[in-house]
Amino acid sequence: MNSTTRPLRVWDLPTRIFHWLLALCVISLVITGMRGGGAMEWHLKLGYSVLTLLIFRVVWGFIGGHWSRFKQFFYSPLTILRYLRGQSKPEHDVGHNPLGSLSVWGLLFILGAQIATGLMSDDEIATQGPLVKFVSGAWSSLATSYHKHWGKWIIMVLVCLHIAAILFYLFKKKENLIRPMLHGDKESHHTEVLPASKDAAAQRITALAIFIVIALGVAYAVQRLG
Repeated sequence: MNSTTRPLRVWDLPTRIFHWLLALCVISLVITGMRGGGAMEWHLKLGYSVLTLLIFRVVWGFIGGHWSRFKQFFYSPLTILRYLRGQSKPEHDVGHNPLGSLSVWGLLFILGAQIATGLMSDDEIATQGPLVKFVSGAWSSLATSYHKHWGKWIIMVLVCLHIAAILFYLFKKKENLIRPMLHGDKESHHTEVLPASKDAAAQRITALAIFIVIALGVAYAVQRLG
């Protein structure tokens, strides 16, 4: 086994920017949602921003850098079980490992549900989602209840678990998961057999173009529905 570690580009720049923008938006959404009142205008804008980011991540999950693609962290239950038993593979130490992938899928799904219910929510005071007019009062009430209560707390719990996992890896396993998400590279013993994510100017320009198109599409849709 090669004992020498070398840097391997794992997270391309678009993935890294997505990660930190999403974190910032989610924290801001929780704060503005709890404050209410005039902050709800920003809450709506932040919600549209998260919608834009999630759509971008779905697209990038198919055409992005190698380790950012969904197929690289879509694990079978058997693979997850084997990982928990200590039967890991070299790629599990580079991108999202089988256990970490559950956190990623969970966050994406729950955030998607939170955005969807937010679009159908109505506080019956001053804030109304753009899709309220297209659903029944019962559906809107159910969506509002989930968005304001269950959804919010589930997200907060998942975020706390995500942070706890980062701290566990940092102090218990002596592995810094934050550093690669800042500069993109991760030290690996398997750089000869594992591919690096493409992160050249062409990929970055493509990601920016895709993001702009998605952002304009979301803005147009919101304006038309408003």
